[in-house]
Amino acid sequence: MKKVKKAVIPAAGRGTRFLPATKAIPKEMLPIIDKPILQYILEECVDSGIEEVILIVAKGKESINKHFGDEPDLEEFLRIRGKDELLALINQVKKMVKVSYAWQDEAKGLGHAILCAKDLVGDEPFAILLGDNVVVPRDCEPSTKQLINKYEETGSSIIGTKTVQKSDVNKYGIITPMDTVESRLVQMKDMVEKPSIEEAPSEMAALGRYVITPKIFELLENQIPGKGGEIQLTDSIIRLMNHEKVYAYDFEGDLYDTGDKFGYIKAVIDFALDREEFASDVLDFIKTKI
Repeated sequence: MKKVKKAVIPAAGRGTRFLPATKAIPKEMLPIIDKPILQYILEECVDSGIEEVILIVAKGKESINKHFGDEPDLEEFLRIRGKDELLALINQVKKMVKVSYAWQDEAKGLGHAILCAKDLVGDEPFAILLGDNVVVPRDCEPSTKQLINKYEETGSSIIGTKTVQKSDVNKYGIITPMDTVESRLVQMKDMVEKPSIEEAPSEMAALGRYVITPKIFELLENQIPGKGGEIQLTDSIIRLMNHEKVYAYDFEGDLYDTGDKFGYIKAVIDFALDREEFASDVLDFIKTKI
């Protein structure tokens, strides 16, 4: 069995929910305190044993390359002023993992974005991490590592899920389970994109983490456009079940949907409370507003 060594992160979206901020700043580069969202996701890749991250980008996302690449003028500025700690910090960012880029010229859906990485991924299983979702492990392994572990146990694609409130099922792709393998792992029978509350087959929602076999590329290449006239990853995952087993795993960890404004606010607050230098002041400030 080939190891999961590569991860694909789609980062070509326009971030319309965060306009006007995202007119000039990619949504993936919005900061949670002092690090952009995308860096937290790359750090999860590193902590999960990923050796290469493939970023799917589009026109206007040049700052992503700048953040993870060389910046000679800034490095020289910090060096001259003796700011060695900051210099080491930015050098650590660009050395954390090999970063490759694939360009998505047109917004044709998540499935199309993943297909753009085909040549860089090759004939290997790979992880997918959506750039909106930041997952913080709490006394557990990183979410991507959890999925890799289950892939190594089953030899099959693993869809990362979380159990959501029934009232929220119409916001997500919802899993139709077939057989329960263990407490958090089920074999999938089907997957429904944003069903009505009445039609939802479960409360298991796909939430931005996947480990997929390379068979998915063959399916994406001939995938008929779905909702919105786009190539949907969900549609190809459903077809993948006709060729091999696909499992859903209810991963552990606190998930923040930073593509949602309130989700972003929650992330900033919780991350601040997790940092010793901010926690007390932030908590005191919140108490003054209650």
